[in-house]
Amino acid sequence: MTIADPSQLASARRLVVKVGSALLVERGSPRVEWLASLAADIAMLRAKGVEVIVVSSGAIALGAARLGLAKGGRGSLADAQAAASVGQVDLARLWCDALAPHGLTAAQMLVTIGDLEDRRRYLNAAATLARLVEAGAIPVVNENDSVATEEIRFGDNDRLAARVAQAAGAEAVLLLSDVDGLYDRSPKEPGAALVPRVEGVTPEIVAMADGGSSSGLGSGGMLAKLQAARIAERAGIALVIANGTASSPVAALLASGTGTLFVPQADASARKAWLGGRLAPSGVITVDAGCVEALGKGASLLAPGMTAVDGDFARGDLVAMHGPKGERLGQGLVEYTAAECRAILGLKQEAQAERLGYAPRAAVIHRDHMVRE
Repeated sequence: MTIADPSQLASARRLVVKVGSALLVERGSPRVEWLASLAADIAMLRAKGVEVIVVSSGAIALGAARLGLAKGGRGSLADAQAAASVGQVDLARLWCDALAPHGLTAAQMLVTIGDLEDRRRYLNAAATLARLVEAGAIPVVNENDSVATEEIRFGDNDRLAARVAQAAGAEAVLLLSDVDGLYDRSPKEPGAALVPRVEGVTPEIVAMADGGSSSGLGSGGMLAKLQAARIAERAGIALVIANGTASSPVAALLASGTGTLFVPQADASARKAWLGGRLAPSGVITVDAGCVEALGKGASLLAPGMTAVDGDFARGDLVAMHGPKGERLGQGLVEYTAAECRAILGLKQEAQAERLGYAPRAAVIHRDHMVRE
């Protein structure tokens, strides 16, 4: 199945639909009529044979209004956690009430970044999603902001939606936003033009992004959506950004095709897709120019090419790879601890055994356990 245009999203076997806070909540109150129209869209997709998973923001905004917290509940981490605890109850109820008239059952699923970063927990989450969809439910996924911290969290539901799509084996992601899609500059600037199709998230594409959330309610922005698109494209998943402010937003998109389609750039193995989508490396290994060239040709990362090691990581942890100018090259699962990496920094293989006290492994990061930018 190939999606060549946003209007073809209904041809996906399984679709993740992300709903932002600005669409769901207005001045502290839920947009009940709008949500009812989206629920009708979901029922329409289901009738076409599309399995739908929802990633829904809104808990913090709803909870902040109920508790009377300033700044939409985002004034402090404690406020955000408290607001999420209260608001998630309301959010689950809203989805249940919206889907019920169509004979659809909502299933709440709260996740933290660790649930999708740790391989075993990732597979557990994938199994839960698969069973819910198989049973005919509509999973409604949100980050568990009541326990997430500033350091250990997705931080936005755009990237969460892309990771959920990986775990669920979805073919496409729809990010409903308050803009039509990606523009070649800030849409507030005169002459800004919508980019209908993106063949790979390059530095030039990233430069187009307007980093803020225009509503002030959410935590994402266009940059977060491009990061989500990067996760999706690596996993062979199509991603669309479209305007969801109007009633029946999915039906409107299928009719108009107006939005930005990010075309999958690879059909990665499940493990490679998981590695590419992980967001919290435990450290950084910096390499020299010769190593950069070798990595570009598909080589493993070897100790002679390392110039610096940052962080405190164990064997098997995810570690980022940077070039001599600080440019990100990729990431992978490291074969040594941080202390061992520092011990063999820049050493050729014959010198590594003496320093380590045992025979060195084949690579610091093997190419089979690595994804490159």
